[in-house]
Amino acid sequence: MNKFISTLALIVFINLSGLAQEPTQRIRGIVIDEASNQPLPFVSIVILNSQHGTTTDSLGNFILNDIVVGRYTILASRVGYESYSAKEVQVTSGKEVFLNISLKENINTLSEVIIKPTINKGQALNNTATVSARMLSVEEASRYAGGFDDPARLVSAFAGVSSNTNNNSIVVRGNSPQALQWKMEGIEIPNPNHFADLDAFGGGGLTALSSQLLANSDFYTGAMPAEYNNALSGVFDIFMRNGNNQNHEHTFQLGLLGIDAASEGPFKKGKRSSYLFNYRYSTLALLEPLLPENSGGTSYQDLSFKLNFPTKKAGTFSIWGIGLIDDSGAEAKKDMSEWEYDSDIENQDVKQYMGASGMSHKLFLNNNQYIKTTLAATTTVLDMVTDRLDDDLSVFPKNRINNKNYTLTLNSFINTKFNAKHTNKTGLTATEMLYDISLNNALPIGTPLENLVSENGHSMLLSAYSNSTLNLSERFTMNLGVNGQLFTLNKNYTIEPRVGVKYQYSPTQALSFAYGLHSRLERLNYYFVKGNVGEDLNKDLDFTKSHHLVLGYDLNLSEYTHFKIEAYYQHLFDVPVIQDSSFSLINQQNDWFFNAPLKNEGMGKNYGVDITLEKYLSQGYYYMFTASIFNSQYKGGDGIWRDTRYNRNYAFNFLIGKEWRVGRNKQNVLGLNARLSYQGGERYSPINTQASQLSEDAIFDETNAFSKQLSPAFTSHFTASYKMNKAKSTHEIAFKILNATMHQEFLGFQYNYQTQAVDEFREALFVPNLSYKIEF
Repeated sequence: MNKFISTLALIVFINLSGLAQEPTQRIRGIVIDEASNQPLPFVSIVILNSQHGTTTDSLGNFILNDIVVGRYTILASRVGYESYSAKEVQVTSGKEVFLNISLKENINTLSEVIIKPTINKGQALNNTATVSARMLSVEEASRYAGGFDDPARLVSAFAGVSSNTNNNSIVVRGNSPQALQWKMEGIEIPNPNHFADLDAFGGGGLTALSSQLLANSDFYTGAMPAEYNNALSGVFDIFMRNGNNQNHEHTFQLGLLGIDAASEGPFKKGKRSSYLFNYRYSTLALLEPLLPENSGGTSYQDLSFKLNFPTKKAGTFSIWGIGLIDDSGAEAKKDMSEWEYDSDIENQDVKQYMGASGMSHKLFLNNNQYIKTTLAATTTVLDMVTDRLDDDLSVFPKNRINNKNYTLTLNSFINTKFNAKHTNKTGLTATEMLYDISLNNALPIGTPLENLVSENGHSMLLSAYSNSTLNLSERFTMNLGVNGQLFTLNKNYTIEPRVGVKYQYSPTQALSFAYGLHSRLERLNYYFVKGNVGEDLNKDLDFTKSHHLVLGYDLNLSEYTHFKIEAYYQHLFDVPVIQDSSFSLINQQNDWFFNAPLKNEGMGKNYGVDITLEKYLSQGYYYMFTASIFNSQYKGGDGIWRDTRYNRNYAFNFLIGKEWRVGRNKQNVLGLNARLSYQGGERYSPINTQASQLSEDAIFDETNAFSKQLSPAFTSHFTASYKMNKAKSTHEIAFKILNATMHQEFLGFQYNYQTQAVDEFREALFVPNLSYKIEF
């Protein structure tokens, strides 16, 4: 580590040795009609409190040249449209700034008065979202403490979300992490996290999504618009940005966690096509003294890219993709006197692969209508081998997982702007699911492997939707839609109405309401659990469904300060449970070898209040406070209502950051960011001591399932950065700490062979990352 720090110091010294000057940069962008997506010409673009300004050309493009590095507010306005204000846009010398701006047409098109713009940075990009949706800013993702450039960890600070430190699983309003849907470029993708689904289904260690490549995206915590199917709790709707189509730009980052390299630019100078890619490689060997045992040999890598090809008449084509490779495992201790827990006695080798790639095509049919079609393929593979040592140090198999899932997806929709008051979006999605699943487990330990699931085949999930956005007046907006989906494996289907209403009863205050019926398939291996005679026990499982109701209130306290409160109720039904048991799939966490028959007879309910008070970055500082107070309960196969595993009851987050402009010409930026989190503990079932000693394993009292609760958890994260803007490059030194308070997180129970008792398993994941980044 000392050698690494010395190398980093040398790089910084070389880049600081040049003479200070006042670097400049270009701001480029495009302005489109929010409803039709058509480019808007003759839009006035002005940098407030400066002499810089321009107008968009016939294709909606604009350029502002020779802008001194710093932060600026940019105003876009045109007669007949509501004005838009982009706040505190950061301009650095290393990369051009590109803005995608959407303007909403005024209902009263005769009005020539430009209304003073107000902007809610948290408002979703998707204009059909009424409530429970927030935009995830790329700039925020790289700035907020505790994010570690990981969007999944960043959204854990949002209202309605609770999470852990040791993994980045996202618990939305008390729902299971696997109830969340991940989308990329409009396509559902597998869990895009490194070491996915090991500690928690739906979570992982760190996302494969790099902030170098992401565009602003949307995160939903309930009552999603009609275009979203197969999502029960929420949706993480991710988009990739296009590469710079005029200049080549590059980024390289070196840190304790590994390397990160990105590049973008035009395929040919003067043309509009572009490329963008990002590659990361990491090994945790440098941090081995600070990590849990056996983590030092862990390594991972990922690659993501997007190629963009606009044409004159045939529309715009884009090819995109993301992929990851993970390698992890552990070795048993050879000294039998050190054997305490199962992890001391077992060898494990885990290899994981995930990939998603697609080709999208967008074609304008006329000035008010366009069609977008995407054909994509995804894959996810888990290959895990676990062996166990006996008293003679002989090795025998404990379990084998060979889980391969592939999908082929066709998604197409047509967007029609009938007029300023009515826009409709109608589409369909066909997903062919191919699977090759083999799950084998030895239970009790020492017996031969038993095959629990062995299936090779394919099924299809079909979905269609239509949604209309109705601007009934300047104050009243309504979204009406319906979504239907069919699972061909067992012919089960759902028809799901969605409605959202927003009333802007003053320039600074708005009320909103939304209702939706939502549903999601279970993990495919559950459908193919085998019975004693080889039959599929759960092949007829229906979708798990949930009614969402949300009431929201928004208040702009000032131009930069926003307050939001939402009250919600979710009624879950058709939840798979085991008859005459407290078991419910709502609480399923990471059991790959589950093999019991299930019935859609369970229920659940989540209700609570989410509060957000946020000051956007201005005058060099920002803060955000979020509070979630909620209750999450379920009814298992025995008909008794209980707390769910994820019923923490409350979660509070406070984020704050400050920037100082320093240097001879104030062109450099020193930034400090912190995050404090306090949330209730997860629920767990009490241990059956006698049964645990007899079986030498942790056995729970399921008659009192999740009746116990862990103590509250307090965690903190910290980020310090120093950004240096030189003539044609930007250099950044950053020091980030995850879990600065060294909170020891509860990871379950383990049977202790030496004491013949069941111990709590706790670990403190403390990750510091010192890094150097250059953009040029």
